[in-house]
Amino acid sequence: MQHTAAGRSAGNRFQALGPNRLDDIAAKYGLDPQLRESVRLFSLVLPFRVNEYVLSELIDWSQPDADPIFHLFFPQPGMLSPADEALLTGARDGGDAGELARVIAGIRAGMNPHPEHQQDLNVPSDPEGPVPGTQHKYEQTLLYFPSAGQTCHAYCTYCFRWAQFVGEPELRFAAPEPSRAVEYLRRHPEVTDVLVTGGDPMVMTAERLRRHLEPFLAVESLQTVRIGTKSVASWPHRYVTDHDADATLRLFEEIAEAGKTPAVMAHLSHPVELEPAIARTALARIRDTGAVVYGQAPVIARVNDDAAAWARLWRAEQRAGAVPYYMFVARDTGPRDYFKVPLARAAELFRDAYSTLPGLARTVRGPVMSTTGGKIVVDGVAEEPDGRKFFELRYLQARDPRLVGRPFRAVYSADAAWIDDLELVPGTPADLRSAVMAGDGGAGTDGED
Repeated sequence: MQHTAAGRSAGNRFQALGPNRLDDIAAKYGLDPQLRESVRLFSLVLPFRVNEYVLSELIDWSQPDADPIFHLFFPQPGMLSPADEALLTGARDGGDAGELARVIAGIRAGMNPHPEHQQDLNVPSDPEGPVPGTQHKYEQTLLYFPSAGQTCHAYCTYCFRWAQFVGEPELRFAAPEPSRAVEYLRRHPEVTDVLVTGGDPMVMTAERLRRHLEPFLAVESLQTVRIGTKSVASWPHRYVTDHDADATLRLFEEIAEAGKTPAVMAHLSHPVELEPAIARTALARIRDTGAVVYGQAPVIARVNDDAAAWARLWRAEQRAGAVPYYMFVARDTGPRDYFKVPLARAAELFRDAYSTLPGLARTVRGPVMSTTGGKIVVDGVAEEPDGRKFFELRYLQARDPRLVGRPFRAVYSADAAWIDDLELVPGTPADLRSAVMAGDGGAGTDGED
């Protein structure tokens, strides 16, 4: 089919705005000086990047400190502990650049930059050693991190891959080109899906994206090429008015013509992100190529810890032709204490939102923890006649496929926010207990894997 991008203009050209543009942002949108300085301080540790579309179309500037999209993209008070904030302030004001760098590195190291053993358990090897820029956690799926796609149109403050963006090479996954990953797939025909992730692969030009994706299409055993992206929400112009929007969509068509399924894993966190007409146009143009679009996001305090918001989001996705797919639980990384939602609350939010959906939107699963052993869904809370309460859990996906679908229980805790906070009930089968405890020693965070 022929694609014609409509409405192109110089005003829709992407430009990243980072900490060095905070004064401009504050002047244009009326950001309170005290809040501006907090953003400036915390952005020394946490990645900060926005763009004019996010600022002008998604944020309610009449009360930014109460706006979910502002919390989604701007580092702010509460995201660091009081002790870390004091250390950071002292190091910044002390004027010693070396000391400031050491403090920043120390705070980042304490924020669990690679949760759930991504660096030591998920990286596959070939005869030459570790395959660069890849992870292989589940039998059917290989994650691929193209080096040119390890940034985003805007940085989510909760992002569990924040370590990709802070300029420390030892923390990054990045593949300069796909040949090693392609050969790995040829040796492992059980892998049917490649998930191209980041960062955000859609920050790449169509030509760069093609150079990374085209070699995969020659792998006969490969069935699906997934692309994890926030661009539908934070820069929908990528598919509508960017100079190579048409070329990008043509690449999606070529994936389908090669007999593979192109799947766009759209990170949609709040219904506001689908309100602009251009976002819905972007989804329509993606779907016209033969691609399937899936919507997913974690439940995040101050952003979407509201059942009505989730119901609106899933209905909006379904109306736009996207498949509601996952409500995740925020992983134990970055400013986790600021964003975490207890599992009991997350299960309640999911149930209340799910119960209002039409049948075609009940494709969504959640709340789901992407743990070391696999994806664990909290099916709900069961109460026994004697008053004891338990979480009902099961693996939706697992390193060991034999665990998938088997129910198990953990003792109820109103405050638990991750699997490590839970105590499995006595009598839990040994293989399930071993998988759950494969993490950091607790009872035992995309998730793109």
